[in-house]
Amino acid sequence: MSTNASDSLLHRRKEAVANGVGVFNTATVKEAKNATIIDVNGNELIDFAGGIGVVNAGHCPQPVVDAIIEQTKKYIHTSFNVVTYEPYVELCETLNELFPHGEKTKTMLVSTGAESVENAIKIAKQYTKRNAVLCFSGAFHGRTLMAMTLTSRTSYSIDCGPFAPEVYRIDYPNFYKKGNGLSEDEFVKQELHRLDKFFKTYVRAEDLAAIIIELVQGEGGFHVAPKGYIEGLRRVCDEYGIVLIFDEVQTGFGRTAAWGAMNHYAVKPDISTWAKSMGSGLPIGCVIGKAEIMDSAAAGTIGGTYIGNPVACAASIATIKYMKEIDLNSKGKAVGDIIFSRFNTMKAKWSNIGDVRGLGAMIAIEFVKNNDPQQPDAELCSALVQACAKRDLIVISAGVHKNVLRVLCPLTIEHDLLNKGLNIIEEELGNILN
Repeated sequence: MSTNASDSLLHRRKEAVANGVGVFNTATVKEAKNATIIDVNGNELIDFAGGIGVVNAGHCPQPVVDAIIEQTKKYIHTSFNVVTYEPYVELCETLNELFPHGEKTKTMLVSTGAESVENAIKIAKQYTKRNAVLCFSGAFHGRTLMAMTLTSRTSYSIDCGPFAPEVYRIDYPNFYKKGNGLSEDEFVKQELHRLDKFFKTYVRAEDLAAIIIELVQGEGGFHVAPKGYIEGLRRVCDEYGIVLIFDEVQTGFGRTAAWGAMNHYAVKPDISTWAKSMGSGLPIGCVIGKAEIMDSAAAGTIGGTYIGNPVACAASIATIKYMKEIDLNSKGKAVGDIIFSRFNTMKAKWSNIGDVRGLGAMIAIEFVKNNDPQQPDAELCSALVQACAKRDLIVISAGVHKNVLRVLCPLTIEHDLLNKGLNIIEEELGNILN
Protein backbone atom coordinates (compact mmCIF):
# COMPACT_ATOMS: atom_id res chain seq x y z
CA MET A 1 0.00 0.00 0.00
CA SER A 2 1.25 3.49 -0.80
CA THR A 3 2.95 5.22 2.12
CA ASN A 4 0.77 8.29 1.58
CA ALA A 5 -2.55 6.42 1.77
CA SER A 6 -3.42 8.23 5.01
CA ASP A 7 -2.75 11.62 3.42
CA SER A 8 -4.92 10.63 0.46
CA LEU A 9 -7.80 9.59 2.71
CA LEU A 10 -7.55 12.80 4.73
CA HIS A 11 -7.56 14.82 1.51
CA ARG A 12 -10.68 13.01 0.33
CA ARG A 13 -12.26 13.72 3.72
CA LYS A 14 -11.53 17.42 3.34
CA GLU A 15 -13.12 17.44 -0.12
CA ALA A 16 -16.23 15.42 0.77
CA VAL A 17 -17.00 15.99 4.47
CA ALA A 18 -18.33 19.19 6.02
CA ASN A 19 -15.61 21.19 7.77
CA GLY A 20 -17.74 21.44 10.93
CA VAL A 21 -17.04 17.78 11.71
CA GLY A 22 -14.09 18.05 14.10
CA VAL A 23 -10.61 16.64 13.49
CA PHE A 24 -9.11 15.90 16.90
CA ASN A 25 -6.31 13.74 15.50
CA THR A 26 -5.09 13.01 11.95
CA ALA A 27 -4.81 9.24 12.37
CA THR A 28 -6.61 6.89 9.97
CA VAL A 29 -7.80 3.32 10.47
CA LYS A 30 -8.01 0.18 8.37
CA GLU A 31 -8.64 -2.22 11.24
CA ALA A 32 -8.43 -2.24 15.02
CA LYS A 33 -8.07 -4.80 17.80
CA ASN A 34 -8.04 -4.24 21.53
CA ALA A 35 -5.84 -1.13 22.03
CA THR A 36 -4.11 -1.16 18.64
CA ILE A 37 -5.21 0.60 15.46
CA ILE A 38 -3.75 -0.30 12.06
CA ASP A 39 -3.84 2.76 9.83
CA VAL A 40 -4.38 2.68 6.06
CA ASN A 41 -0.60 2.73 5.56
CA GLY A 42 -0.29 -0.44 7.63
CA ASN A 43 1.28 1.27 10.65
CA GLU A 44 0.42 0.09 14.18
CA LEU A 45 -0.87 2.90 16.40
CA ILE A 46 -1.37 2.83 20.17
CA ASP A 47 -4.87 4.03 20.98
CA PHE A 48 -5.06 6.28 24.04
CA ALA A 49 -8.32 7.90 22.83
CA GLY A 50 -10.57 4.85 22.66
CA GLY A 51 -13.00 6.49 20.25
CA ILE A 52 -13.46 9.21 22.91
CA GLY A 53 -14.11 6.69 25.66
CA VAL A 54 -16.28 4.32 23.63
CA VAL A 55 -14.19 1.13 23.57
CA ASN A 56 -13.50 0.50 27.25
CA ALA A 57 -13.65 -3.25 26.53
CA GLY A 58 -11.27 -2.90 23.58
CA HIS A 59 -11.74 -2.67 19.84
CA CYS A 60 -13.84 -5.49 18.39
CA PRO A 61 -14.15 -7.89 21.36
CA GLN A 62 -15.06 -11.22 19.78
CA PRO A 63 -18.20 -11.97 21.85
CA VAL A 64 -19.62 -8.59 20.82
CA VAL A 65 -18.74 -9.10 17.16
CA ASP A 66 -20.44 -12.52 17.29
CA ALA A 67 -23.57 -11.06 18.90
CA ILE A 68 -23.80 -8.35 16.24
CA ILE A 69 -23.53 -10.90 13.44
CA GLU A 70 -26.13 -13.19 14.97
CA GLN A 71 -28.63 -10.37 15.48
CA THR A 72 -28.23 -9.05 11.94
CA LYS A 73 -29.20 -12.49 10.66
CA LYS A 74 -32.55 -12.22 12.49
CA TYR A 75 -33.68 -8.60 11.99
CA ILE A 76 -31.94 -5.24 11.91
CA HIS A 77 -34.78 -2.79 12.56
CA THR A 78 -38.47 -2.73 13.34
CA SER A 79 -38.67 0.32 15.66
CA PHE A 80 -39.45 -0.56 19.27
CA ASN A 81 -42.41 1.84 19.11
CA VAL A 82 -44.00 -0.43 16.50
CA VAL A 83 -42.78 -3.96 17.26
CA THR A 84 -41.50 -5.03 20.71
CA TYR A 85 -38.36 -7.18 20.69
CA GLU A 86 -36.44 -9.20 23.24
CA PRO A 87 -33.02 -7.46 23.11
CA TYR A 88 -34.49 -4.09 24.11
CA VAL A 89 -36.36 -5.53 27.09
CA GLU A 90 -33.43 -7.72 28.18
CA LEU A 91 -31.01 -4.80 28.06
CA CYS A 92 -33.33 -2.60 30.13
CA GLU A 93 -33.66 -5.39 32.71
CA THR A 94 -29.87 -5.71 32.83
CA LEU A 95 -29.35 -1.97 33.26
CA ASN A 96 -32.02 -1.70 35.95
CA GLU A 97 -30.19 -4.38 37.91
CA LEU A 98 -26.77 -2.78 37.40
CA PHE A 99 -27.88 0.75 38.27
CA PRO A 100 -30.73 0.74 40.81
CA HIS A 101 -32.26 4.18 41.37
CA GLY A 102 -34.37 3.63 44.46
CA GLU A 103 -36.96 0.94 45.13
CA LYS A 104 -37.92 0.46 41.48
CA THR A 105 -35.94 1.47 38.41
CA LYS A 106 -36.91 1.87 34.76
CA THR A 107 -34.89 2.53 31.61
CA MET A 108 -35.42 3.91 28.13
CA LEU A 109 -32.93 3.37 25.29
CA VAL A 110 -31.70 5.92 22.77
CA SER A 111 -28.84 6.13 20.28
CA THR A 112 -26.43 8.75 21.68
CA GLY A 113 -25.37 10.54 24.83
CA ALA A 114 -26.90 13.81 23.63
CA GLU A 115 -30.23 12.04 23.13
CA SER A 116 -29.93 10.64 26.64
CA VAL A 117 -29.55 14.14 28.04
CA GLU A 118 -32.35 15.63 25.94
CA ASN A 119 -34.78 12.94 27.08
CA ALA A 120 -33.66 13.10 30.72
CA ILE A 121 -34.41 16.83 30.81
CA LYS A 122 -37.83 16.31 29.21
CA ILE A 123 -38.67 13.63 31.76
CA ALA A 124 -37.57 15.84 34.66
CA LYS A 125 -39.68 18.74 33.38
CA GLN A 126 -42.77 16.60 32.99
CA TYR A 127 -42.31 15.09 36.44
CA THR A 128 -41.83 18.40 38.27
CA LYS A 129 -44.04 20.59 36.01
CA ARG A 130 -41.20 23.13 36.11
CA ASN A 131 -39.09 24.69 33.33
CA ALA A 132 -35.70 25.69 34.74
CA VAL A 133 -32.52 23.59 34.67
CA LEU A 134 -29.23 24.18 36.47
CA CYS A 135 -25.91 23.04 34.98
CA PHE A 136 -22.22 23.77 35.57
CA SER A 137 -19.25 25.57 34.08
CA GLY A 138 -16.97 23.26 32.11
CA ALA A 139 -19.85 20.89 31.37
CA PHE A 140 -20.26 18.90 28.18
CA HIS A 141 -23.63 17.26 27.56
CA GLY A 142 -23.83 17.07 23.76
CA ARG A 143 -24.50 19.13 20.64
CA THR A 144 -28.28 18.97 20.22
CA LEU A 145 -30.28 22.05 21.27
CA MET A 146 -30.83 21.42 24.99
CA ALA A 147 -27.56 19.52 25.36
CA MET A 148 -25.64 22.27 23.55
CA THR A 149 -27.23 24.89 25.78
CA LEU A 150 -26.11 22.91 28.82
CA THR A 151 -22.60 22.53 27.40
CA SER A 152 -20.13 25.11 28.69
CA ARG A 153 -17.81 25.72 25.75
CA THR A 154 -18.68 28.47 23.31
CA SER A 155 -16.65 26.95 20.47
CA TYR A 156 -19.27 24.19 20.25
CA SER A 157 -22.14 26.64 19.71
CA ILE A 158 -20.85 29.31 17.35
CA ASP A 159 -23.78 31.00 15.56
CA CYS A 160 -26.18 28.29 16.79
CA GLY A 161 -28.52 30.43 18.87
CA PRO A 162 -31.04 31.15 20.12
CA PHE A 163 -30.50 28.53 22.77
CA ALA A 164 -32.93 26.69 25.01
CA PRO A 165 -34.48 29.02 27.60
CA GLU A 166 -34.48 28.71 31.37
CA VAL A 167 -30.99 27.15 31.60
CA TYR A 168 -28.83 28.51 34.41
CA ARG A 169 -25.14 27.85 35.05
CA ILE A 170 -23.05 27.89 38.22
CA ASP A 171 -19.32 27.24 38.69
CA TYR A 172 -18.33 23.57 38.90
CA PRO A 173 -16.82 22.73 42.31
CA ASN A 174 -13.27 22.79 40.91
CA PHE A 175 -11.06 22.31 43.95
CA TYR A 176 -7.80 22.57 41.96
CA LYS A 177 -8.54 25.98 40.49
CA LYS A 178 -10.74 27.49 43.19
CA GLY A 179 -9.55 25.87 46.43
CA ASN A 180 -7.32 28.83 47.35
CA GLY A 181 -5.72 27.06 50.29
CA LEU A 182 -8.95 25.80 51.82
CA SER A 183 -9.38 22.23 53.00
CA GLU A 184 -11.76 20.19 50.85
CA ASP A 185 -14.42 20.33 53.57
CA GLU A 186 -14.10 24.12 53.79
CA PHE A 187 -14.24 24.38 50.01
CA VAL A 188 -17.40 22.25 49.83
CA LYS A 189 -19.07 24.38 52.48
CA GLN A 190 -18.14 27.52 50.52
CA GLU A 191 -19.50 26.13 47.23
CA LEU A 192 -22.77 24.97 48.75
CA HIS A 193 -23.18 28.43 50.32
CA ARG A 194 -22.56 29.89 46.85
CA LEU A 195 -25.32 27.64 45.50
CA ASP A 196 -27.71 28.93 48.14
CA LYS A 197 -26.87 32.53 47.15
CA PHE A 198 -27.36 31.58 43.49
CA PHE A 199 -30.94 30.54 44.27
CA LYS A 200 -31.56 33.97 45.74
CA THR A 201 -30.01 35.88 42.83
CA TYR A 202 -30.51 33.97 39.56
CA VAL A 203 -33.23 31.31 39.86
CA ARG A 204 -35.39 30.05 42.70
CA ALA A 205 -34.74 26.49 43.76
CA GLU A 206 -38.52 26.00 43.69
CA ASP A 207 -38.50 26.71 39.93
CA LEU A 208 -35.84 24.15 39.03
CA ALA A 209 -36.89 20.95 37.31
CA ALA A 210 -33.40 19.46 37.41
CA ILE A 211 -29.77 19.86 38.33
CA ILE A 212 -27.48 18.00 35.92
CA ILE A 213 -23.83 17.31 36.72
CA GLU A 214 -20.92 15.16 35.59
CA LEU A 215 -19.28 13.54 38.61
CA VAL A 216 -16.08 13.62 36.59
CA GLN A 217 -16.13 16.19 33.82
CA GLY A 218 -15.22 14.71 30.45
CA GLU A 219 -14.57 17.40 27.84
CA GLY A 220 -14.24 19.87 30.71
CA GLY A 221 -10.93 18.37 31.78
CA PHE A 222 -11.52 15.37 34.10
CA HIS A 223 -12.29 17.45 37.17
CA VAL A 224 -13.74 15.29 39.96
CA ALA A 225 -16.60 16.64 42.05
CA PRO A 226 -15.90 16.47 45.81
CA LYS A 227 -18.02 13.85 47.52
CA GLY A 228 -19.30 16.33 50.09
CA TYR A 229 -20.56 18.62 47.35
CA ILE A 230 -22.55 15.84 45.69
CA GLU A 231 -24.01 14.88 49.07
CA GLY A 232 -25.00 18.52 49.50
CA LEU A 233 -26.64 18.57 46.06
CA ARG A 234 -28.68 15.53 47.03
CA ARG A 235 -29.92 17.28 50.16
CA VAL A 236 -30.84 20.41 48.19
CA CYS A 237 -32.70 18.40 45.56
CA ASP A 238 -34.61 16.48 48.23
CA GLU A 239 -35.54 19.69 50.03
CA TYR A 240 -36.88 21.48 46.94
CA GLY A 241 -38.21 18.57 44.88
CA ILE A 242 -35.54 18.97 42.17
CA VAL A 243 -34.59 16.00 39.97
CA LEU A 244 -30.87 15.23 40.37
CA ILE A 245 -29.34 13.97 37.12
CA PHE A 246 -25.88 12.40 36.82
CA ASP A 247 -24.39 12.48 33.31
CA GLU A 248 -22.37 9.25 33.16
CA VAL A 249 -21.91 9.17 29.38
CA GLN A 250 -18.10 9.29 29.54
CA THR A 251 -17.63 7.93 33.07
CA GLY A 252 -19.65 4.75 32.65
CA PHE A 253 -18.88 1.09 32.12
CA GLY A 254 -15.52 0.63 33.82
CA ARG A 255 -13.87 3.95 33.01
CA THR A 256 -13.65 4.96 36.68
CA ALA A 257 -12.88 1.36 37.75
CA ALA A 258 -16.58 0.91 38.56
CA TRP A 259 -19.78 0.49 36.57
CA GLY A 260 -20.37 4.19 37.02
CA ALA A 261 -18.75 7.13 38.79
CA MET A 262 -21.79 7.12 41.07
CA ASN A 263 -20.45 3.92 42.63
CA HIS A 264 -17.70 6.04 44.21
CA TYR A 265 -20.28 8.29 45.89
CA ALA A 266 -22.76 7.60 48.68
CA VAL A 267 -25.47 9.27 46.60
CA LYS A 268 -28.06 7.94 44.18
CA PRO A 269 -29.40 10.24 41.47
CA ASP A 270 -33.01 10.41 40.42
CA ILE A 271 -32.01 9.99 36.76
CA SER A 272 -28.74 9.12 35.05
CA THR A 273 -27.63 9.26 31.41
CA TRP A 274 -25.33 6.76 29.68
CA ALA A 275 -23.89 5.95 26.25
CA LYS A 276 -20.37 5.58 24.79
CA SER A 277 -18.90 2.28 26.05
CA MET A 278 -22.19 0.52 26.69
CA GLY A 279 -22.20 -0.81 23.12
CA SER A 280 -18.49 -1.23 22.25
CA GLY A 281 -18.91 1.27 19.43
CA LEU A 282 -22.43 0.68 18.20
CA PRO A 283 -24.58 3.78 18.75
CA ILE A 284 -26.61 3.21 21.89
CA GLY A 285 -27.37 5.16 25.02
CA CYS A 286 -29.97 5.19 27.76
CA VAL A 287 -31.78 7.10 30.47
CA ILE A 288 -32.16 5.27 33.76
CA GLY A 289 -34.20 6.55 36.67
CA LYS A 290 -36.64 6.06 39.48
CA ALA A 291 -39.72 4.37 38.05
CA GLU A 292 -42.18 7.03 39.23
CA ILE A 293 -40.12 9.75 37.55
CA MET A 294 -39.51 7.80 34.34
CA ASP A 295 -43.21 6.96 34.07
CA SER A 296 -44.23 10.61 34.38
CA ALA A 297 -43.40 11.28 30.72
CA ALA A 298 -46.49 11.21 28.53
CA ALA A 299 -46.66 8.56 25.83
CA GLY A 300 -44.88 9.64 22.66
CA THR A 301 -42.96 12.54 24.24
CA ILE A 302 -39.69 10.65 24.58
CA GLY A 303 -37.86 8.28 22.25
CA GLY A 304 -37.46 8.17 18.48
CA THR A 305 -37.39 5.89 15.45
CA TYR A 306 -34.06 4.22 16.19
CA ILE A 307 -34.24 4.03 19.99
CA GLY A 308 -32.63 0.82 21.15
CA ASN A 309 -31.89 -0.58 17.70
CA PRO A 310 -31.88 -4.40 18.05
CA VAL A 311 -28.34 -4.80 16.70
CA ALA A 312 -27.06 -2.14 19.10
CA CYS A 313 -28.99 -3.79 21.95
CA ALA A 314 -27.38 -7.15 21.15
CA ALA A 315 -23.97 -5.46 21.14
CA SER A 316 -24.67 -3.83 24.51
CA ILE A 317 -25.91 -7.03 26.13
CA ALA A 318 -22.79 -8.86 24.90
CA THR A 319 -20.54 -5.97 25.98
CA ILE A 320 -21.88 -5.93 29.54
CA LYS A 321 -21.63 -9.72 29.79
CA TYR A 322 -18.04 -9.60 28.51
CA MET A 323 -17.15 -6.81 30.94
CA LYS A 324 -18.43 -8.95 33.81
CA GLU A 325 -16.56 -12.06 32.62
CA ILE A 326 -13.19 -10.32 32.41
CA ASP A 327 -13.83 -8.11 35.50
CA LEU A 328 -13.29 -4.91 33.55
CA ASN A 329 -13.58 -2.74 36.64
CA SER A 330 -10.50 -4.42 38.15
CA LYS A 331 -8.65 -3.95 34.89
CA GLY A 332 -9.66 -0.30 34.97
CA LYS A 333 -8.20 0.10 38.44
CA ALA A 334 -4.90 -1.48 37.40
CA VAL A 335 -4.68 0.71 34.28
CA GLY A 336 -5.60 3.82 36.27
CA ASP A 337 -3.00 3.11 38.95
CA ILE A 338 -0.28 2.84 36.31
CA ILE A 339 -1.30 6.04 34.53
CA PHE A 340 -1.69 7.98 37.78
CA SER A 341 1.74 6.89 39.02
CA ARG A 342 3.49 7.67 35.75
CA PHE A 343 1.82 11.09 35.42
CA ASN A 344 2.78 12.00 38.98
CA THR A 345 6.37 11.06 38.19
CA MET A 346 6.23 13.48 35.26
CA LYS A 347 4.66 16.17 37.46
CA ALA A 348 7.59 15.90 39.87
CA LYS A 349 9.96 16.58 36.96
CA TRP A 350 8.18 19.50 35.29
CA SER A 351 6.37 22.43 36.89
CA ASN A 352 4.50 22.86 33.58
CA ILE A 353 2.20 20.09 34.81
CA GLY A 354 -0.11 21.87 37.21
CA ASP A 355 -2.29 18.93 38.18
CA VAL A 356 -2.72 15.18 37.82
CA ARG A 357 -6.28 14.11 38.53
CA GLY A 358 -9.11 11.77 37.76
CA LEU A 359 -10.96 8.73 39.01
CA GLY A 360 -10.14 5.11 38.25
CA ALA A 361 -8.75 5.00 34.71
CA MET A 362 -10.14 8.42 33.81
CA ILE A 363 -6.87 10.27 34.34
CA ALA A 364 -5.52 13.54 32.93
CA ILE A 365 -2.67 16.00 33.29
CA GLU A 366 -3.21 19.75 33.08
CA PHE A 367 -0.56 22.02 31.57
CA VAL A 368 -0.11 25.52 32.97
CA LYS A 369 2.36 28.38 32.80
CA ASN A 370 4.38 29.48 35.84
CA ASN A 371 2.82 26.68 37.91
CA ASP A 372 -0.36 28.78 38.03
CA PRO A 373 -3.79 27.07 37.71
CA GLN A 374 -5.15 30.32 36.22
CA GLN A 375 -2.65 30.29 33.31
CA PRO A 376 -3.58 27.37 31.02
CA ASP A 377 -0.93 26.29 28.51
CA ALA A 378 -2.84 25.08 25.46
CA GLU A 379 0.20 25.48 23.20
CA LEU A 380 2.22 22.93 25.17
CA CYS A 381 -0.65 20.46 25.21
CA SER A 382 -1.18 20.82 21.45
CA ALA A 383 2.52 20.39 20.73
CA LEU A 384 2.57 17.22 22.82
CA VAL A 385 -0.47 15.74 21.06
CA GLN A 386 1.18 16.37 17.69
CA ALA A 387 4.54 14.98 18.82
CA CYS A 388 2.86 11.81 20.09
CA ALA A 389 1.02 11.42 16.77
CA LYS A 390 4.38 11.34 14.98
CA ARG A 391 5.37 8.47 17.31
CA ASP A 392 2.19 6.51 16.44
CA LEU A 393 0.42 7.29 19.71
CA ILE A 394 -3.16 8.56 19.44
CA VAL A 395 -3.99 10.90 22.30
CA ILE A 396 -6.43 13.80 22.57
CA SER A 397 -6.84 16.91 24.68
CA ALA A 398 -9.68 18.20 26.84
CA GLY A 399 -10.59 21.22 28.93
CA VAL A 400 -12.27 24.51 28.07
CA HIS A 401 -8.81 25.87 27.15
CA LYS A 402 -7.62 22.59 25.53
CA ASN A 403 -4.70 22.43 27.95
CA VAL A 404 -5.50 19.03 29.44
CA LEU A 405 -4.11 15.75 28.11
CA ARG A 406 -6.54 12.91 28.84
CA VAL A 407 -6.18 9.16 28.57
CA LEU A 408 -9.19 7.08 27.46
CA CYS A 409 -7.39 3.94 26.31
CA PRO A 410 -9.22 0.60 26.29
CA LEU A 411 -9.12 -0.84 29.79
CA THR A 412 -8.09 -4.17 28.29
CA ILE A 413 -4.79 -2.70 27.06
CA GLU A 414 -1.71 -4.84 27.70
CA HIS A 415 0.39 -3.20 30.40
CA ASP A 416 3.53 -3.32 28.22
CA LEU A 417 1.69 -1.38 25.52
CA LEU A 418 0.28 1.05 28.09
CA ASN A 419 3.74 1.79 29.43
CA LYS A 420 5.09 2.13 25.89
CA GLY A 421 2.52 4.84 25.25
CA LEU A 422 3.30 6.56 28.54
CA ASN A 423 7.01 6.41 27.70
CA ILE A 424 6.27 8.25 24.45
CA ILE A 425 4.35 10.97 26.33
CA GLU A 426 7.20 11.40 28.83
CA GLU A 427 9.92 11.39 26.17
CA GLU A 428 8.16 13.85 23.89
CA LEU A 429 7.28 16.15 26.78
CA GLY A 430 10.95 16.14 27.71
CA ASN A 431 11.93 16.92 24.13
CA ILE A 432 9.60 19.92 24.11
CA LEU A 433 10.56 21.29 27.53
CA ASN A 434 14.27 20.52 27.78
